[in-house]
Amino acid sequence: MKNKYKGILLMITSAFSFALMMTFVHLAGDLPTFQKAFFRNAVAMLFALAVLLKDPSMFKAPKRSYKYLLLRSVAGTIGLVCNFYAIDRLVLADASILNKMSPFFAIIFSILVLKEKATPFQLGAITTAFLGSMLIVKPSMGNSELFPSLMGLLGGIGAGAAYAFVRKASEKGAKGPFIVFFFSAFSVVVLLPFFIADYEPMSVKQWIYLILAGVGAAGGQFTITAAYSYAPAREISVYDYSQILFTSAIGYFVFNQVPDLLSFVGYAVIILAAVLMFVYNNRHERTAE
Repeated sequence: MKNKYKGILLMITSAFSFALMMTFVHLAGDLPTFQKAFFRNAVAMLFALAVLLKDPSMFKAPKRSYKYLLLRSVAGTIGLVCNFYAIDRLVLADASILNKMSPFFAIIFSILVLKEKATPFQLGAITTAFLGSMLIVKPSMGNSELFPSLMGLLGGIGAGAAYAFVRKASEKGAKGPFIVFFFSAFSVVVLLPFFIADYEPMSVKQWIYLILAGVGAAGGQFTITAAYSYAPAREISVYDYSQILFTSAIGYFVFNQVPDLLSFVGYAVIILAAVLMFVYNNRHERTAE
């Protein structure tokens, strides 16, 4: 039970860290999305490198894992850029919940790419969550935030694909810190040309905000990895949705943002689907044991 509580605390800490990341990205102001994404992962790469240098043996990963590390990095980079684009243009809580569609898309990619099986209940939960996301996206030509909302949803799709490939890379022997480093280094290299071509000079305050965004992202990545080392996903994963509470509070008190009624209903539908799937997976795995 003590380990479970440690896992829950670390999961909530991770959610808060990612909420802070989104806040600092938004506070950095009107800068190119690629520039913000580059800084976010450059800082995370340095943190991961520092961890690896303490144990150089973790720099190595089995050759069979590199295919999935590469796929994870491509999907993660796309998801990151789309998420940052949405953060700058949507209510913070909307951008956060659309990104939190990732666990549902992870199941879809596990089915399509990794050939895993899903139960009818899980498919129903995915469908319910997707319908909830449509209440936030509000697909209509008259919605001025339609494109940023779709980008936010695409960010969730990219993150979901990345999570599926992370699981596969881990199964093939890749260690957590190396997975974080590989993704961060890959995205830094890929984003560098866009960063240089579209670079805009930054004030001291913007430098500080982007560095803090990277620190928040690194903190979130390492605490969520640590959380799963203390307790299985079935017992703690649902606490990741506390990020919605943090981003809603920050959006209201810092940016004076108030989501509309349909968005609140969408939040409730997605979180309800997540909780039901959490309870279902918990019972299903215990029965299997």
